[in-house]
Amino acid sequence: MPVSARHIATIFALALAGLALGGCASVNEKLAAGVSDTLPQWAGGLPADAPPRPGTPQYDAYMKEREAKRLQPAPTKDEATKAPSSSSAAVY
Repeated sequence: MPVSARHIATIFALALAGLALGGCASVNEKLAAGVSDTLPQWAGGLPADAPPRPGTPQYDAYMKEREAKRLQPAPTKDEATKAPSSSSAAVY
């Protein structure tokens, strides 16, 4: 079966389309983190209480704070059953 110019052009076009899609995937991987940080929550962005991204100074401070909270002793049962403060008590 002889190879025609049409076959070569088709193979070239398919290879070019595959390379273009591969390039888009690598660009999107890098841009997705930055774009999702700037989107508001109502548009699908990160919620307000989301932890910072790893590798940032804020993340290191966040992890230190979590570790400090983890090392604090748990409240005793007496402290946990105390009445709530008057500001949080609801009056009906």
